[in-house]
Formats: sequence, structure tokens, C-alpha cells
Amino acid sequence: MFHSIIGMQRREAYLSRAAALLTAVVLAVCPGGCAGRVYRASKLPPELIAPPVVNLESINLAGLAEQSISSEVIQPGDVLDVTMITDFTKLTTTTTPSRVAQDGSLLVPLVGRVNVGGLEIEQAEQLINAESINRGLFRTPCITLSMKQCYTSQVTVIGAVTNPGRHTLPRGSTSLMTALLAAGGLSKEAGTEVEIRRTDSRQLALYRQSQETAGANVSVTPAGLEQRLSPSPGMTVIKVDLTAAANGEAQLPELHDGDVIFVPRRVLPPVYVMGLVQKPGEIPYPAEKELRVLDALALAGGCSNPAAEKVLVIRRLSGAQEPVRICVSIHAAKNGEDNLALAPGDIVSVEQTPLTAVVDIMRALFRFSVGGSVGWL
Repeated sequence: MFHSIIGMQRREAYLSRAAALLTAVVLAVCPGGCAGRVYRASKLPPELIAPPVVNLESINLAGLAEQSISSEVIQPGDVLDVTMITDFTKLTTTTTPSRVAQDGSLLVPLVGRVNVGGLEIEQAEQLINAESINRGLFRTPCITLSMKQCYTSQVTVIGAVTNPGRHTLPRGSTSLMTALLAAGGLSKEAGTEVEIRRTDSRQLALYRQSQETAGANVSVTPAGLEQRLSPSPGMTVIKVDLTAAANGEAQLPELHDGDVIFVPRRVLPPVYVMGLVQKPGEIPYPAEKELRVLDALALAGGCSNPAAEKVLVIRRLSGAQEPVRICVSIHAAKNGEDNLALAPGDIVSVEQTPLTAVVDIMRALFRFSVGGSVGWL
């Protein structure tokens, strides 16, 4: 029994000397603090701050809409029925359909062309009757108009929308908002920039003819539809920032018949967490809210060492040859000072420090001591 006590005391003295020696080695090899070309999170230059995450749900897409035009207002492409009494004795009438030209003029039988674009039906009737008198054609004309067919536009919406495909827009409602609503609205993975791809009428006719020949319709797969309508040399691409447009900071182009609206999907690189954490690996970056250092550590299961304090955030900037390193204090982050907002693609590393090294050594020595004590008994 006496020899056992002496042996345990010698063992404890040995472990103490070993711990002191290892601590001295760690302090010499692992200097503390954030040295080198490293930025402090609390003093980060503006150009290194992560860009804000835009939540599409917070964007007022009503700003993308334009004032709708009344169905009574005549527009180019409308087909009107022109009715006139040719024989008052017998009240004989004739009705002739006529399409409004691109310059807003309407070919009226026996009268000629009259510019009626932008007028309501009643105003156009009064103008045509007055013109027939001024041109010496009738003394008491009776010419009436009725809308036979309103001009509609067909656009194709592809990308990150609920219902991609070809959609018909009502006359006077050719805004970007109308097109997106016709496609069921934006999906959750939609980006904030939209492309309007425009071709000339001949290319559009050839495309539609090829679709009809092949028996294609809007029910083709979204991936196949995007591949068919990808930008070509003869296509004009107009980019629209939804955030700027909704705030009135960008002018929206009017959609034309045959336009293709492409909503790119927002692809955000994941955040990688490594070092002294329970579950190292990648964390998907949320599309609708920002991700901060403490959030990433929590998603990684927390720190594996209770003394962990130093975090390095490695951030790659566009056009920069070397990544930027940002030093974060976990203690300061918990106090709301260093809880840095992460950018997609950041690497979060919980670093080894002299204190964490000592804790790991003491843990190992404790496990060894407990195991050895059991063996001594």
C-alpha cells in the first residue's frame, strides 16, 4: 500500500512537469493574437464588408408595373369593325374589319386613312365622321367603330419562375410585372437581375415555325426551353435590376411581342467551417437572410474546445490575387461587436491558440492519468 502511494505521487509529479514543459513549447510555437496581414472585424474597411443579402420578398414588385391602358383606347395592331350606312333609304349597312397600322392610322372604306391611335372608340368615330365631311365624301355620315380583336403580345418567360413558358399579355399590359405574374411569379432561388432578350420579327417567325413543325409547345421542359432561347448573335439583351427598378431608380423598357424574359437563378457558394468545431464542413448560404459568424459556428455544432476564442474568416474578393483574412473574437462577437456578416464562399476557421492547446494537453493528460490510475489500483 505504501509503495502504491509513493508511485502515484511520483506519477503526478511527472505529469505536472510534462504539462509545464508542453505548455512552454506551445507558447513558443503558437504566439497568440491576430498577427500578419489580418484585418480586425471591428475595423474592417468598407470595401471588404460582405454585400447585403437582398430578400426578394422585401422588394415591392408593384414598381415594375405600368399604368394599364383602357380597352377602349385604340392601339396599333388592334382590329376594328368599321360599320357605315351606305343607303339611308334602305338603311343598308356594311361592316368591314380593318387593322390599325403601327403609325396609329386606320384604313376606313371610302374615306381613306385616319389617325385614330391613342383615341377612345367614341373619339375615333367623331374624328372619322368629321374627316369624311372635310374630304367631301358624305354630308351626314354615320360611321361607327367596335373593337373586334385587341392586339396581344406573346412573351416567353424562362428561368427561376413558377410557370416557365410562353404567355399572352393583354393589350396595354406589357409591363415586366405582368409578364412575371403570368409566369406565376418569381421562385425562391430567383436572382435580382432579369434579362430581356429580343430578336427581330423574322427570327421570331422562324423560331415559331420551327416549333410548330416539330410539334413543340410551351409544355417543353424548362431546361430545354432555356437552351432553345439562349442568347444568339442576332439577339439584343437588356438587363434589368429588379431592386433598382422597383425603387424607381431604373427605367423599364416596354415589352415587345416575342420577347424572352430570363430570370437567372441565384447561386450562392456555401460557407466552409473548419478547425475547432464539432461538425466541420460546408454550410449552405441562405438566400433570404444574412449569415454571421456565430450563426455558422452554431450550424457547425459549436466549438469543440471550450477555450476557443480566435476565428479567422478567409474571404476571396473579385479581382484580388490573394484572399483577405479577418480576425474575429468569439467573446466580442457574443457581445455584439465582432459578429461579422459572412459573404458567400467565406471560410470560417476556429484557430488553435496557446490556451486551446493547453486545454487539449490537459485533457489528454487527464485521460491518461485516469486510465493509468485505474491500472495502478
